[in-house]
Amino acid sequence: MDTKDISIQDYTYSLPDERIAKYPLPKRDQSKLLIYRQGEISEKIFCDLPDALPKNTLLVRNNTKVIRARLLFRKATGAQIEIFCLDPLEPLSYELSLSSHIQCSWHCMLGNAKRWQPGSASLTKQLTTPDGTTLTLQAERKGQEEVTFRWDNPNYSFGEILEMMGILPIPPYLNRETETADLTTYQTVYAYHQGSVAAPTAGLHFTSEVFNRLAEKGIPIRDVTLHVGAGTFKPVKSEIIGEHEMHRELIIVNEDLLKCLAETDRSIVAVGTTSVRTLESLYWLGVKIIQNPQIDSTDLSVTQWESYEYNPNELPNRVTAFNALVAWMQQHETSQIVFPTGILIAPGYQFRVVQAMITNFHQPHSTLLLLIGAFIGEDWHRVYNYALDHGFRFLSYGDSSLLMP
Repeated sequence: MDTKDISIQDYTYSLPDERIAKYPLPKRDQSKLLIYRQGEISEKIFCDLPDALPKNTLLVRNNTKVIRARLLFRKATGAQIEIFCLDPLEPLSYELSLSSHIQCSWHCMLGNAKRWQPGSASLTKQLTTPDGTTLTLQAERKGQEEVTFRWDNPNYSFGEILEMMGILPIPPYLNRETETADLTTYQTVYAYHQGSVAAPTAGLHFTSEVFNRLAEKGIPIRDVTLHVGAGTFKPVKSEIIGEHEMHRELIIVNEDLLKCLAETDRSIVAVGTTSVRTLESLYWLGVKIIQNPQIDSTDLSVTQWESYEYNPNELPNRVTAFNALVAWMQQHETSQIVFPTGILIAPGYQFRVVQAMITNFHQPHSTLLLLIGAFIGEDWHRVYNYALDHGFRFLSYGDSSLLMP
């Protein structure tokens, strides 16, 4: 069957609300760990992960950090408007936008948008800063989904303003408001680059103790950055996959990581579906550069379906693809590559980089469940039935799995 003809009804299951973990466990690494190894299923505790990983493993994790992206304003009429910052428009990079000290524009989702039309009066909110001064933030709706922010205290960046007044977005299926504890528990212990509006949740189970044990085992760890967008929660509403529009997310990786991936003979284990999408997208970007070595940086992207359009027998191996990326970066005198990916990994996809993954249990009707189906085939039913029958907790704050086809 062509991947585009897959029915989403074949990738769903019954998930009782009580199986959705509304809160994390008191200690991250005490979550349950389902192990799928070449068709066999067993279970351990997440702190046992270093012993469960294959020998000669390289672990790749996503070091993105969730920003306090939800902003609440109140109009003079009393109507509350919520502005949910999704990704920057001007400046276009997360780093430059969050470090802006005068103004910036973002692509946003709006709550109660009918009460605040484009061209209507700006919204304002006054803050007291940590140093005791005041700051007035102004939000102007420029279009259906574009908001420009301006403020009158250049001592503070937009990132700092979000830290002062923003609300950390937690998944809508938790059906509760963000609490103080979420500011810590909904970030990985290695979160670094600000930009996500959702956590790379497979990484939430890791602790310093787990990383120490990985080091003792001689398992190296490398970082990538993919800023997770709100689209990760978007269910597939079309009957067939070919009619679903995949969300795009921004990837940032450095040259050293690409050299490591090209040179390593270790099994590459991705921490989370975001790391999977990053690593596989890097391969396809390398293929694109091999076909067009003079490609401009503005044309670097991976689209939803392009990975399915090649003849598998004519594709380069991982080493060749990553070396092409390194050569392109050296030619353009840059140590970092930044590009958006809209890759859709579904049954029929052939993995080029990832050999095992650590991941949570995902929503029915989701592109993440399609990715799991692509990785372990029809055995995803067995894995999810086992998790349901053996008391595993589901979704972002739930338990974890180590999948080794």
